Amino acid sequence: MKKIYKKIIIIQTAFIGDVILATGVIEKLHTHYPEAKISLLLRKGNEHLFHQHPFLEKIFIWNKQKSKHKNLWSLLWQIRKEKFDLLINLQRFFSSGLLMIFSGAKEKICFDKNPLAWLADSNAKHTIAPQMHEIDRNQELIKNITDNQASKPKLYPTEQDYKMVQPYTTKSYICIAPTSVWFTKQFPAHKWVEFLRQLPREMNVYLLGAKSDENLCQEILEKVENPFVHNLAGKLSLLASAALMKNALMNYANDSAPLHLASSLNAPICAIYCSTSPEFGFYPVSDISFIVETQQKLDCRPCGLHGYKSCPQGHFSCAESIDTQRLVALVQQ
Repeated sequence: MKKIYKKIIIIQTAFIGDVILATGVIEKLHTHYPEAKISLLLRKGNEHLFHQHPFLEKIFIWNKQKSKHKNLWSLLWQIRKEKFDLLINLQRFFSSGLLMIFSGAKEKICFDKNPLAWLADSNAKHTIAPQMHEIDRNQELIKNITDNQASKPKLYPTEQDYKMVQPYTTKSYICIAPTSVWFTKQFPAHKWVEFLRQLPREMNVYLLGAKSDENLCQEILEKVENPFVHNLAGKLSLLASAALMKNALMNYANDSAPLHLASSLNAPICAIYCSTSPEFGFYPVSDISFIVETQQKLDCRPCGLHGYKSCPQGHFSCAESIDTQRLVALVQQ
């Protein structure tokens, strides 16, 4: 007999990319439990991804930057008042485990790597395996109450988001998100310049990113010296950026959040992997998607799951050896 869940909460307090991939869980739960009221618990700053989301009832925000522990306990009491039927914890940290076990939810599911997994009603094995995508790992948590097939991530830009980017879409264009939090995940600025100089000069190019990415994008723009390259870093919200990416000829991004932003709109995407590897399970899932990585056999790659502030070997060959003509070829198809 199928279980009935009237109120469900999902915990994902990681960074933007992980949160975007968690939307596949929302999609799957809504398909199987369309009457359920679904809530989401996020770290502060990521809530903007879900403005007017059609399947979310409430969003709970944990401010980790200010009074972290005080806010955690305040959040816990808010959650307890909701009396959730089901809590799904996508995080593997002790803090999310605390929220889980004291939530008052009737049923609690988490990964086996959470320190408090033994107190959950059920848990799933968290495995980093070749070709196992993060959305498949997340699906393991809910397969017993849904099915075995993971849903793709999906975001819902508003009508206002599409209106905001409409002036940029009057002719063909590509989008580039050139930055990453981690240096070794980031295709070098001079390689982006090299790539842009090989494109047809009148190809509209939009450089995307947060306000903190504005200076690097401006540096790239100035070195390319092409009036058809535009710096939009810090000028568009995440949802507006996704709306712009949707109809691009191609989008280019590092192994970082923007590639998942493209996947969430099923937008064409080329993901460039430097120090990391798509085998970790964070590759694009758009229908039109490409992976570009070094063709050299490097003993040092991948050097880590998340990246470093500098190349541990000092040569950064995993990025420097990538031929930019491979990126150009995707536009010329």
